[in-house]
Amino acid sequence: MRFSLEIEFLLKIGTGIFWGLTYLLIIRRGFKDRSFGMPLAALCANIAWEFIFAFVYPHPAPQLYVNIAWFFLDTVIVFQLLYFGRRAFDALLPRGTLYVFFIASVVISFLIISGITLEFKNWGGTYTAFGQNLMMSILFVTMLRRRGDLSGQSLYIAVFKMLGTLLSSTMFYARNPSSLLMNTLYISIFIFDALYIALVYAKHQDLGLSPWRRF
Repeated sequence: MRFSLEIEFLLKIGTGIFWGLTYLLIIRRGFKDRSFGMPLAALCANIAWEFIFAFVYPHPAPQLYVNIAWFFLDTVIVFQLLYFGRRAFDALLPRGTLYVFFIASVVISFLIISGITLEFKNWGGTYTAFGQNLMMSILFVTMLRRRGDLSGQSLYIAVFKMLGTLLSSTMFYARNPSSLLMNTLYISIFIFDALYIALVYAKHQDLGLSPWRRF
């Protein structure tokens, strides 16, 4: 089964909107909390993927415009990580090496994503997109557990993140419902996204905060 071009267009636009809202809310909470709302490894993989499929192997419209918008939103999150995250990473990395570590991580992400794209001729970037999406979903859970607070995070971020990926998963599942690899990725991402929503909601309750009033 495959959706009509009109339905696929709407699913792509919906994915772009929900992930765009996710990025905007991460940025908003990051400035309000003077923190960063995306794990470093996930951010490096994200911005490398967006650069590759916006400027190196550009997708056709409308996905191209979505990729470009995501890339520039992620550059703001990069600023937040490098500016607000220095104190947090001083406890994990040798002092003053955050910039070097970040650049090295982006370069490695770029090479791995490019390598997978060329090796498997996956010009749509689906394998790398959903693979790093699973990594991101796991890292959001570990970030929340490690921090023990809600800095840079909100329930709306968690929900919009899930919805954006769910729409994309639905579209690609309809294209190829028999792919064991992709189906495993869709289901695994959904499980970790649902877990993250539940944990973020519970953390709001623990801290006496309203999850619906905190954007």
